[in-house]
Amino acid sequence: MTEISEQEKIESIHSYQSTIRKMEKSLAGMQKKESDTKLIRRRLEAVKIGLAALEYAWFGKAHGHQIEEMTEAREVLFGLLPSLDSAYLKGKEGSPQRTLLTRRILSLKQSIEIIDEVIRKS
Repeated sequence: MTEISEQEKIESIHSYQSTIRKMEKSLAGMQKKESDTKLIRRRLEAVKIGLAALEYAWFGKAHGHQIEEMTEAREVLFGLLPSLDSAYLKGKEGSPQRTLLTRRILSLKQSIEIIDEVIRKS
């Protein structure tokens, strides 16, 4: 697994927590409008599992997920990377948005790596 600093760990955890809050707000809004929420629910669950994977690896917290759930979450998280990479490339150098995307991409890649290790060990 790639070595990262304590600061990067904190930023990755905060990035995931922020993403979860935003997704929960979006889900609530979609439910009020009676929109189809299947995709956002799937992504929200994957992001929660990604956060649990980071906390498992870095802080020893139990992740509490089955291998099948983690495998599906890994695929969903991996599928989010191209759109984040695209948005990153469009962002202005040094902008707050680009910094946010950098952290979000790093945290996704870290959790995918951790999930891969958990799956390999099982």
